[in-house]
Amino acid sequence: MEILIPISLFAMIAAIVVFPSYFKSQERQRMAEALRASIDKGEPLPPEVVAAISQNVKPTPSPGRDLRTGIIWLGVGVGLAVCGVVGGLDNPDVTYPLCAAAAFPAFIGIAFIVLGLINRPKV
Repeated sequence: MEILIPISLFAMIAAIVVFPSYFKSQERQRMAEALRASIDKGEPLPPEVVAAISQNVKPTPSPGRDLRTGIIWLGVGVGLAVCGVVGGLDNPDVTYPLCAAAAFPAFIGIAFIVLGLINRPKV
């Protein structure tokens, strides 16, 4: 019975990642088929379709975006570390695992902050 907890946790994380990307790819495939059929018939593309296609374009990476992302990740890491310290007041066995888990998002945040500072435009 104890094995079900890690398996269900892994399945939940996988579902959160896999299902949205699967449905998004299905939507893109249907859109591409509709566009292909429209172009094959020689019909002009309506402006709404062009706007819908250009709406899902990912923004270009920028130093400001990297800094914001880094600060968020660093905040998550600090929050986990604080939870470990506060939780360790009653149960000392909690402090080290939570602080170790906090190191991962904290270092990701530090990496993003360094990238944001390195890629700043030179004036």
